[in-house]
Amino acid sequence: MERLDASVNIIDGELPSWTSSILPNLIYFNMSNNLLKGRIPPSMGNMNQLYYLDLSNNGLTGEIPEKLAKNCTQLFILKLSGNNLKGQMLPRNSILTNLRVLDLASNSFTGDISPSMMNISSLQVLDVSNNSLSGTLPNWIGDFQDLRVLMLSGNLLGGPLPLSFCNIKYLFLLDLSNNNLGPNIPSCVNAPFVKSLHLANDTLTGHFPEFLLKCSSIVTLDLRHNALLGEIPNWIGSLWNLKFLLLQGNNFEGLIPRDLCLLKNMSILDLSNNNLFGQIPSCLKDVRFGNDELTTDLYGLFSDLDERDLLQLEEVKFTTKMRLESYKGNILKLMSGIDLSQNNLRGFIPPMVGYLSEIRALNLSHNHLTGSIPKTFSNLKNIESLDLSYNNLTGLIPPQLTELYTLSNFKLAYNNLSGRIPDRKNQFGTFGEESYEGNPLLCGLPLTRCDGSNSGHGTPQSTNHTREDDCWREAFLWSFAGSYVVAFFGVVLFLYVNSYYQLVLVKLVRKLIPLFP
Repeated sequence: MERLDASVNIIDGELPSWTSSILPNLIYFNMSNNLLKGRIPPSMGNMNQLYYLDLSNNGLTGEIPEKLAKNCTQLFILKLSGNNLKGQMLPRNSILTNLRVLDLASNSFTGDISPSMMNISSLQVLDVSNNSLSGTLPNWIGDFQDLRVLMLSGNLLGGPLPLSFCNIKYLFLLDLSNNNLGPNIPSCVNAPFVKSLHLANDTLTGHFPEFLLKCSSIVTLDLRHNALLGEIPNWIGSLWNLKFLLLQGNNFEGLIPRDLCLLKNMSILDLSNNNLFGQIPSCLKDVRFGNDELTTDLYGLFSDLDERDLLQLEEVKFTTKMRLESYKGNILKLMSGIDLSQNNLRGFIPPMVGYLSEIRALNLSHNHLTGSIPKTFSNLKNIESLDLSYNNLTGLIPPQLTELYTLSNFKLAYNNLSGRIPDRKNQFGTFGEESYEGNPLLCGLPLTRCDGSNSGHGTPQSTNHTREDDCWREAFLWSFAGSYVVAFFGVVLFLYVNSYYQLVLVKLVRKLIPLFP
């Protein structure tokens, strides 16, 4: 037997130590997505014909056997992600000189990036994300000139990127997010073939990275949660393949550049939590924000690698329905949204935004927007999340919005809206009081402060009070009357026991009140 694929089952227990003696000529061995546990048997190192080994997404423990990394020199693809493996990434005496794909993500590996990696000069894909690796990115990383995919996110790596990083010319996907690899990116970086760049949570400083000007092929740009500042450059419109632009949580300022409207293929635009000001460009209507598929020619560089696997590597995080969601693979192709929240945007919401009929999420909250909610929003037929809260919007809620059948998250809280809330039909029957609170002139269910007699023109009723208000009013009247009676009888008693003040009071009354005959 040369090929054995028992992946995606419920096989449990340990891998038997005698596997290599029964299947010595095995070339392809796939036991991924099962319930395996225990250690990887060192005897698997005797399977020196192995070309493909995938034990990912199990419960394997211990370290990678040195015998496996030393004897299986024919290994082309090694996938051990999603286990509980620990120790160094690779044993010191590893001789995996033919390895093209090494996937060790989501384990518990510690220490530096293994020096034994230096012997794998033909490596094309390296994924060690979500481990506990520390230290700096070694200078010899630049020797991997055939590297196409480098994923180091979610580790404890620190320090600046080495200058040798500039030698890697053919990177397709680079993910260094959730480390401490700032504060700058070497100016010599030249990645003309990069499609996906993830540098979120990396303590980057300075302005918008200028090396991106040469990255006309880029599809995903994730710079979230850094300390970048200055303006978003106008030349961003030249990145015509850009589909996912994520700049949340920086210090960008200035206007939203109109050149963003040149990015016709954009699906997700996240500029939230910055210092942007001015108006929302009405030309955003020219951007598709639709469900266009990622073109498969993005992966044409990889003749040796499975195109579907590369698509699954891409991951975009975007906040919708008040929670951070992760979109991968086919789901990513269907998602579209705009998040401009927590900025200093002013002016009216352009009615043209209502013609983005394919968009699924729109968040304009926590700005200073004025005017009314555009009636054109009734054209957002695929919208699932619409958040306009914490602005200065006025006027009525367009009743046409009740025809948005896909809407499941709707926030208008803390504006200056008035009038009657649209009828509780379709999706509007599911929205609670929290969707409308902070608008004193709004009336109707689910709010409880006004009843059906309100005309709906924004005038609150003068008799609008609760039972608790009546109780407080009654208590106040009784306490006032009691205090008056006590004071009156106190004065009478004082005069009764003091004859001097009685005489003074009689003289005062005689002066103030004329005597009658």
